[in-house]
Amino acid sequence: MSTRHTERTGPLAGVRVVELAGIGPGPFAAMLLADLGADVVRVDRPGGPGLGVDPAKDLTNRNKRSVLVDLKAPDGPATVLDLVERADVLIEGYRPGVAERLGVGPAECLARNPRLVYGRMTGWGQDGPLAPTAGHDIGYIAVTGALGLVGPDPDGPPSIPANLLGDYAGGSLYLVVGVLAALQHARTHGEGQVVDAAIVDGTAHLTTMIHAMLLAGGWQDRRGVNLLDGGCPFYGVYATSDGGHMAVGALEERFYEEFARLLDLPEARSLRRDLARWPELREAVAARFRSRTRAEWTEVFEGSDACVAPVLSLREAPAHPHLAARATFAEHGGLVQPAPAPRFSVTPGTLRTGPALPGADTAEVARDWAVPALRPQDAPHPQESKTP
Repeated sequence: MSTRHTERTGPLAGVRVVELAGIGPGPFAAMLLADLGADVVRVDRPGGPGLGVDPAKDLTNRNKRSVLVDLKAPDGPATVLDLVERADVLIEGYRPGVAERLGVGPAECLARNPRLVYGRMTGWGQDGPLAPTAGHDIGYIAVTGALGLVGPDPDGPPSIPANLLGDYAGGSLYLVVGVLAALQHARTHGEGQVVDAAIVDGTAHLTTMIHAMLLAGGWQDRRGVNLLDGGCPFYGVYATSDGGHMAVGALEERFYEEFARLLDLPEARSLRRDLARWPELREAVAARFRSRTRAEWTEVFEGSDACVAPVLSLREAPAHPHLAARATFAEHGGLVQPAPAPRFSVTPGTLRTGPALPGADTAEVARDWAVPALRPQDAPHPQESKTP
């Protein structure tokens, strides 16, 4: 029997979540709920989804438990509905109509548990011309105008911000907000509902401030020429002599004064307000940064209000002194990873368990949730679940 279940803390302790296994934003949203203390049971299917990542290192499955259920088997949907009856939230990331065809759509789940929050994570949403089509983060952020914002060159292609902007910011975080709002409603009024979290909707919503600036005439509808997209010489990234980079965000005048002083560039003060001379200012700033290494510039600006920071890699970030002091990254089971966020003074989130291996917690969940239909013998040995 698994021994992964530990005492749960966090503001969502006592909340039960069923996650129908998928990839990308759905698992991340469920991880966030689990980090905050929810009892998340991931329903994995034999063979699993996934991107070839070793399940033992799939950090988005931390703090969860896993059971194996074949939804295409005759008793598969009934087993999931047994879990749903005991749950507060369900999260799924199938294409529209798939959950319904499998027998675990909103109608079946809410009939079984009228207080259930049924969270749906898709790229295009549950309706609209593109709803049934495949897609990925890059396409979702492209049509919302968000991708077109990113990149320093107005005449070059946009830069690709990994899948952070669409999948996780526009998708996962909006799903979590929606689920928690619907959970509050369910607990107040006894009424569950469906949360349709579409990445296109969330990503468009993220651009609200930029749309306001556009409407007010303070933003040009092309990248690399605006205050916050690299068009401003004191809000951008500069190369150092060793091939590193420094990020500059000295927008406010008092911060800019400190920046110019520490950069030892007196002429920068007179160029700040002269937009026609911004190209000259940019080259002067770039030349100064090219004169020293990233470590040297980091030391120059350390502890100042100049709003300058070194651009670190993923492997370098955990060792940054500020992040280390705050324990922004943590180690669990030999794996260094981002710690739960945000922080709570009374009910902190914790790293309780490592990534849930497919099916490894079937017996434990069957006991804790009182779902006899879950068959522990269906669970593979943890080593068998690892993807090469």
